[in-house]
Amino acid sequence: MGIFSLSKYNKRAIVGGAIAAVVTALGAYLLGNLSGYEAKSLIQSSLPGIHALCNTIVLASATILALLLTLLSFSSGAGSNFKKAHYKQVLQIAQLDTVVFVASMIVFQMMNLPITEAETVEASWYSTIYYVSLGLSSILSGALITVVLMLFNAVANIIHIVGFDKDDHPLVEIDEEREEEQNEQPREKQEK
Repeated sequence: MGIFSLSKYNKRAIVGGAIAAVVTALGAYLLGNLSGYEAKSLIQSSLPGIHALCNTIVLASATILALLLTLLSFSSGAGSNFKKAHYKQVLQIAQLDTVVFVASMIVFQMMNLPITEAETVEASWYSTIYYVSLGLSSILSGALITVVLMLFNAVANIIHIVGFDKDDHPLVEIDEEREEEQNEQPREKQEK
């Protein structure tokens, strides 16, 4: 299992994020074709929302990276032996979260350019710029939703393993001594 191979938990999270991105992008598509001047006014009115979205995603992704350190320290301090798959799952969350952080910063900087005030931009370009900005915000939203779903899956797995004491969870390495003790207990009960 390589770093970039995905567990079933992460695949489900990516599907959830992709669905969210498609739904938000579909809303922009349903607006229909816009003329350049309509798109220019829509860009002006949507920029504050896109700025707020990018700021929120940057703050959320930075917070999630810090939370992953807590998750790792809890995982290593817990009494269970986690398989490498658990740590690869956390690594994938960190990688995607970092990509989302960087992409949000880039989109934020791109949206700070005074495009609507430039006189050299042709009116026909504004509709393209508008749809690209909506598409980027949809992708960023879907990516953050994917990261949150991946983090939820990792936390849920830890809760099942540590909180509910599931020794048969797919992410727990079975300790051979512990397994022998569990196998001997039913034999002792049968002998009594």
